[in-house]
Amino acid sequence: MTDPAPDAGTAPGAGPNPAGTGVPPLLDVPQEMLDHFAKLGVDPATFSGGRLGDKLGIRIVEASGDRVVGTMPVDGNQQPYGLLHGGASAALAETLGSVGAMLHAGPGRYAVGVDLNATHHRSATSGLVTGVATAVFKGRTAATYEIAITDDTGKRVTSCRLTCMLRDL
Repeated sequence: MTDPAPDAGTAPGAGPNPAGTGVPPLLDVPQEMLDHFAKLGVDPATFSGGRLGDKLGIRIVEASGDRVVGTMPVDGNQQPYGLLHGGASAALAETLGSVGAMLHAGPGRYAVGVDLNATHHRSATSGLVTGVATAVFKGRTAATYEIAITDDTGKRVTSCRLTCMLRDL
């Protein structure tokens, strides 16, 4: 599967536009945070999971401290029986929840996942899966997100919960 090319009008770190619509993703990443990561030599692509996210094909299509939405292709992320690998689902969930927690934490802070659980409900064998991370707790030192991963038909594939510790840089 070939990744779509980024839209020329897309903001740094935003990744490709959703479904090739020509509309940039809805990313609520403060410019000061992007500037801070740039000073550290961190590529804004980190908002899609860094190098692991690139290998898995994770794309963020919406991001704020309250809700993060991203997609991942099933193709290339399958276990030997042709089913979406549970670890790939977990990586998608942790990426989405961590981005939300980092955006909640704000500039000068970062998020570290400390607890992740995943329940796999059904298999996916093709297409894209979509994860939606929704904040359930946003505190000063921790944030928790529920992540629902669904297949192309909208059926739930995996349910996850991620708690991140929020630290100062």
